[in-house]
Amino acid sequence: MSRIGKLPITVPQGVTVTVDDNNQVVVKGPKGTLSQQVNKDITLSQDAGVLHLNRPSDSKPHKALHGLYRSLVHNMVVGVTDGFSKTLLLVGTGYRAQVEGKKLTLFVGYSHPVVFEAPEDTTFETPNATTVIVKGINKQVVGALAADIRATRPPEPYLGKGIKYHDERIRRKEGKTGSK
Repeated sequence: MSRIGKLPITVPQGVTVTVDDNNQVVVKGPKGTLSQQVNKDITLSQDAGVLHLNRPSDSKPHKALHGLYRSLVHNMVVGVTDGFSKTLLLVGTGYRAQVEGKKLTLFVGYSHPVVFEAPEDTTFETPNATTVIVKGINKQVVGALAADIRATRPPEPYLGKGIKYHDERIRRKEGKTGSK
């Protein structure tokens, strides 16, 4: 049995999980609605607020799909109840961010501001000028958007300037040394 795939998914109060004939899983909760197409070989069974995913055989592809779809469905349930967030820090002189509606504007040392548009069910927050929080119900979208923001000015190892995750550690390098 897959260690991840065999774990049950507890469905909290206020969340409904429906599976149609084509294995389309729809999860509705207080924060929104998410859907995911599940492989036809993986079957879902729900009883008393607990969701189980089962596979037809112990072949390697079925084991991989079992764990994958269990993680995806679990992330959907967590997303519609609690949501996901990524925090980014802007490190550098003059680096700052501001939010105007659904647009995030970054000033990170280029001759022009860099603007990001928030996708559906995703929001930006800036508690201060050098912190950006990306929030949303879809873990994949939140992670990809945070990675795109970080990629505009990745942290560099000599001075540590750039955009980094709040829990990321930058390995610093020593600068030039005199050779004489």
